[in-house]
Amino acid sequence: MITTRFAAFLCLIFVSAYSLAADRLVFEPAAGTANGRHIVLISGDEEYRTEESCPMLGKILSQRHGFKCTVLFAIDKETGVINPNDNSNIPGLETLADADLMIIGTRWRVLPDEQMAPILDYLNAGKPLIGFRTSTHAFKSGKYGGYNWANFGINVIGENWHSHHGQHKVQGGRAVVVPENADHPVLNSVSDIYTASDIYGVVHLDQEAATVLLRGAVIEALDPDAPIVEGPINDPMMPLAWLKSYTSPSGETEGKVFATTAGAAVDLLSEDLRRLFVNAAYFLTDQEVPEKADVRFVDPYDPSFYGFQPADYFMQRGLKPEDFELGKSAKSLK
Repeated sequence: MITTRFAAFLCLIFVSAYSLAADRLVFEPAAGTANGRHIVLISGDEEYRTEESCPMLGKILSQRHGFKCTVLFAIDKETGVINPNDNSNIPGLETLADADLMIIGTRWRVLPDEQMAPILDYLNAGKPLIGFRTSTHAFKSGKYGGYNWANFGINVIGENWHSHHGQHKVQGGRAVVVPENADHPVLNSVSDIYTASDIYGVVHLDQEAATVLLRGAVIEALDPDAPIVEGPINDPMMPLAWLKSYTSPSGETEGKVFATTAGAAVDLLSEDLRRLFVNAAYFLTDQEVPEKADVRFVDPYDPSFYGFQPADYFMQRGLKPEDFELGKSAKSLK
């Protein structure tokens, strides 16, 4: 018979374990699909709703493709609410220790040393990563480990924040396949990508060393059928997605990066953009890329449009990681 004291002890263990896990999501692979790879998806931006897109991608990667996926969030320390306006806390980064792939879409984070340490260790191990949209300016400042984190974008991703190429929230973007790289496996069944977010200016990427897969055409409106803008803004078209290598902060190892400046939560309504992420995950974890990866949503996906919100918005919205568990879909902000 379980005594009252022992029952209380078990309850304490359960509550403590739940509290430790309540600040993140862990999606185990669907039964019979496990491929042995672990992906850590790191959200945390004030503008493009990575707190909505990363759980959606984690569900697809785990339930359709056999990856174990851990999704991390910018969390308010006192309430446990997802709050990207607080740029100083992303718990769970220690899970990078056994990750095979990091997917990051943060924006100008200023994290404490104990949270930067696993990122530094991951990069020094030369492990692969996918960086999207604001990963070009993933960190605002910091010299942890003697590394200039403000230049993580240019040193790892291939570009820092530079500019909006086109009129922000007026002109959208359309992917154009680079002909000489059209047969690259990361582009398997990828061609038709419309981005409601605009094209980013990319001027520092070493395009001779990188493999540019897609270029971004500025289009006249936030409409997938809008025509491409004529004139110098699209001559040349900016790189939209590329593969490259990076040198670790220690200078001792190299790793692989897939980067795209697309990736607002609304952009990922595009089937081909979701497939681009899935293809890159296969490629960077040394697996054969499917001819046409299944990227159907696991749960309904109704993403919020991008844009900055008032300082108290996220606290009032009150979302927690549990709101994105399997079988759940958070209501969008229109």
